[in-house]
Formats: sequence, structure tokens, C-alpha cells
Amino acid sequence: MLAVLSPGQGSQKPGFLTPWLDLTGTEARLRWWSALAGVDLVHLGTAADADEIKDTARTQPLLVAAALLAAEHLPMHDVAVTAGHSVGELGAAALAGVLPAEAAITLAGVRGREMAAACALEPTGMAAVLGGDPDEVLAAIERHGLHPANRNGAGQIVAAGALDALDKLAAEPPAKARVIRLQVAGAFHTPYMAPAEAALAAVAAGITPADPARILLSNRDGAAVDHGRVLVQRLVRQVTAPVRWDLCMRTLADLGVTGVIELPPAGTLAGLVKRELKGPDAPEIVTLNTPDDLPAARDLIARHGAAPSHEPALPFRVVVAPSAGTFTPARDLTEGGTLRAGQVIGHVATRQGPVDVTAHDSGVLTEWLAHHDDPVAPGQPLARLDGHL
Repeated sequence: MLAVLSPGQGSQKPGFLTPWLDLTGTEARLRWWSALAGVDLVHLGTAADADEIKDTARTQPLLVAAALLAAEHLPMHDVAVTAGHSVGELGAAALAGVLPAEAAITLAGVRGREMAAACALEPTGMAAVLGGDPDEVLAAIERHGLHPANRNGAGQIVAAGALDALDKLAAEPPAKARVIRLQVAGAFHTPYMAPAEAALAAVAAGITPADPARILLSNRDGAAVDHGRVLVQRLVRQVTAPVRWDLCMRTLADLGVTGVIELPPAGTLAGLVKRELKGPDAPEIVTLNTPDDLPAARDLIARHGAAPSHEPALPFRVVVAPSAGTFTPARDLTEGGTLRAGQVIGHVATRQGPVDVTAHDSGVLTEWLAHHDDPVAPGQPLARLDGHL
């Protein structure tokens, strides 16, 4: 099984899109997307310096555009899983079929502008805490009035909040940990971004998403999201919520992913996966940075690709497992029974505790696809619902 990953802010490098413009149609596509994003993506991807592409308002649509451009040259129909880090979730959502490319680019433009505006309201920042005991690191972050904005796994937690609090954390680091200040505009994925979340929600409300055509993992909790409306809600909420990339990687392992491709600008997520998913079952990884890397990426898909688990074209809907574990259906809920939107139909017992499984639409439960105490993987269908709900 193969996963395609879309990187987030901080992975960009000056000129990283230059070689892609040699491919037919790329420049025209970027100019069209520039009109939607409100920034010059051709200039940003080729001629802009490091300071210019560090600007949140410019960086976010640039990264989403880069991922989508590269993915156009891959046989995505053989990719089973997509996931993205932070703004990379917009690219992953488009690759999973939830959003049209134009919608993902437009949302990235709005998200970047509004998060940049929120950063200007008061002096905040972020710092990576490397090493140390995770519980002690989280306790230290909380003690200083900061937020764990990113839990990236592989011994990396990113703290975010007021600059003076970050200075105190650096002066008193947790045992066996290093604190490295990040060159970012503000405290992303914290309550400081509330104005940006509200602005993005207002725009996202006008989108009509589709349900995923393949397994799509959420930064919120690493769960497989099977309904487009739910995914859009999570994308909006993620502006102020922590990125749980550690849980996304755990889900990749639970799914048995054997191959990983990171889209450009690649390297950051591949490095985290390599450090976190070790041993004989470690996935084979390809970092796709230039068109010269396309043959290796296509070969990886040919050897590890699999058909997606979701089947949105069929005349019924399925409820899927959000996490790996053991499934227990709700008591007294039988085939032929009527379900209402939001109704809990069972739960998955996971290593972190039980996770409710809910029906996202009303309808009739026509068939259980998993039964009591069945082991399930993230994205695995659990129940079939009738008709167009």
C-alpha cells in the first residue's frame, strides 16, 4: 500500500519550482492558480528569495500549488492514502478528490493571508523542542503558558505562543532537550489564529466537497476521514488546533503502508517518517523534488500501489473506521434500522481508548461490514448505508 504526502510551511526553498516549468502547461497552470490565490506563483517558485517565500501569505498557496503540479504527473489512481502536514492538508484533500484543485488553491490563498494578518496582531512565534521525555516536554510547554502546536513524532514537538514565554522555555529547556527558535511569523495552530479560522470558515462555507476517493488522514488525530463535509470542517478547525503528525504516521504504520512519496518541496516529512517508522516494516521512501525524480516515484507506485478503499461511485455510502483497533457495534442497532446524522453506531477500541464511530448522514443501515471484536484498520468500511443520503 502506498501513501502520498504533501508538505507544509517551512519546507520551501528558493527556486524549487524552476525545473517543473520545463514541463508543458505548467507555467500556464501556475498563472491561472496565481489569479485564484492572489499571488504570483511563477515568480515565487522560481525567482523569489528565501525572505520573500517565508511570507505566510505567499508560502501557503505556493506549497499547495507545488504538490498539485507534481501529482499531475503520477498515476494517482493507484495511490491508496493521502495526507498532508498543516497547509499540506489542502493539497492532500485535492488529491483525495474532496476538493477541486482550484478550490484548494483558493483556500490556501485565503488561509495564508488571514494567518499572516492574525500574526500581526501581537508578537508571537514558535520553537522546536527536540529530544527529551515527551510528557516532560509537554508539561514544560504548558508551564510557560505555551501551546504544543505541532507534535511531529521522531522526538520533535513545536511550542508556540508569546515571544517572552518562548524565551523562558529556551532558557529553561526540559531535561535532555534542545529548543530551537523557528523563523515563522507567529503562533500557528494555536488560539492566536482564531481570526484566521473565522475568515477561512466564511469562505469554506461556500464549497461543495466530495467524499474522498481514497483514504485521507486528518492532522487532528490521524483518523481516516470518509466524508467531504467533515474534512472541510477539520481543515478550518486545524488553523487553531495542534497538528498531530505523530498520529498520522502511526496510522500509516497501522495501515501497513509499504511505500511513501513526498511531493515537492520534499524532504521534511520523509525525514520524520524515516526516523519514526523503523525496522523491517519501514516503508520505502521517494522524495519527489524535480521532474528527474518522477521515474523513481512511478516505479514505487507500480510496486507498492493499491486500489483505494473508498468507493464513492457506488449507489450507497459506507461508514469507515477512524482508527486501528477492535470494532464493537452499538447495542440494539440491527440491519434495516434507521440512522440519523450524528448517531453513534459503535466504537473502535484503540491503544488510546475508545473512539466513537458516527453516521454522518441519515439513512438505513443495510449491512454490517464488520462485526463484534473484528480487528479493523483506519479507513476500513464498517457499515453500509442505503441510497443517496
